[in-house]
Amino acid sequence: METNQHQQLFFKYIKSVVPSNISLVDDIAALLNISNDSAYRRIRGEKSISFEEVISLSRHYYVSLDQLMDINSDCTVFYGKNVEAENFDFESYLNEILVNLKRFSFATNKMMYYEAQDIPIFHHFQFPELASFKYFFWMKSVLYYPSYNKMMYEDCELKEILIKTGIEITKTYNQIPSAELWVQETINSSIRQLEYYKCTGIIRNRDTIALLYYQLEQLIEHIREQAEHGEKYLIGEKPKGNSTNYQLYFNEVYLGHNSIFVETDGIQSAFINHSVLNFMFTHDKTFCDYAKKAMENNMKKSVLISKVSEKERSQFFNILLGNVKRSRIEMLG
Repeated sequence: METNQHQQLFFKYIKSVVPSNISLVDDIAALLNISNDSAYRRIRGEKSISFEEVISLSRHYYVSLDQLMDINSDCTVFYGKNVEAENFDFESYLNEILVNLKRFSFATNKMMYYEAQDIPIFHHFQFPELASFKYFFWMKSVLYYPSYNKMMYEDCELKEILIKTGIEITKTYNQIPSAELWVQETINSSIRQLEYYKCTGIIRNRDTIALLYYQLEQLIEHIREQAEHGEKYLIGEKPKGNSTNYQLYFNEVYLGHNSIFVETDGIQSAFINHSVLNFMFTHDKTFCDYAKKAMENNMKKSVLISKVSEKERSQFFNILLGNVKRSRIEMLG
């Protein structure tokens, strides 16, 4: 293949991953600090791009040259920033989630699949204290953030970003048709975190722990209602009749980790969770095809409990709520 053809293929791929609401020419011109005319000429293959420009474009648009040039290296390229206690900024973390979700939501054809070992973070933000508890747990017990070392939960101020950006995350997620695969253990990490902080005295007040259990129950009830309608919507709103918006599956087999697979206008993205807070992702076709097949196999072994299977749906949510209730009684009497 000629160099010019490689360059055109390169930009064709970049165009396919840029959201429709963003001007490709403007974006490339700003990134490379060149005029729009120069950007046009590079996109059309009339002017060769330099090696430095290839590096900048590849980093910005997450392009794997091995995949693009069909180089069989038996290597899958993943992208992602590891969360570090020294430089972790929760607002930036949430904004990055929001940017990715908005990029997916702008696509004409879109679908997200989520294997949920833990309750997906998108569901927490309508419950401010519960969302702040998760944030506090991550900062204190996962990242060991120095200023949280001797801090009690009640001393952690509820940050406005958890409400403002968090609700925006939930609203955007609600716009993306999705299928979630849950197991009975999906809520267990939240229960264990509440129990641990109650037993160690990190949560001082009985009323505080009671409120957190109440909000966890309300979250589960809201998931149940959304599953009944097959649609995602905010608490206090009514379903709009978009009954293909939300699919919920109950899987009786343990899910190994939180993983996400997304298809947007023919572009595939696979996200893998690691080290609690971190996600890494790839557009690699071979890996994404494999991830999609694995996800579909798990769905075949699961029971669809949204819109249909009322009996199974009731049994599943009764088990979840029963687990929360037993823990609450044990902690509070």
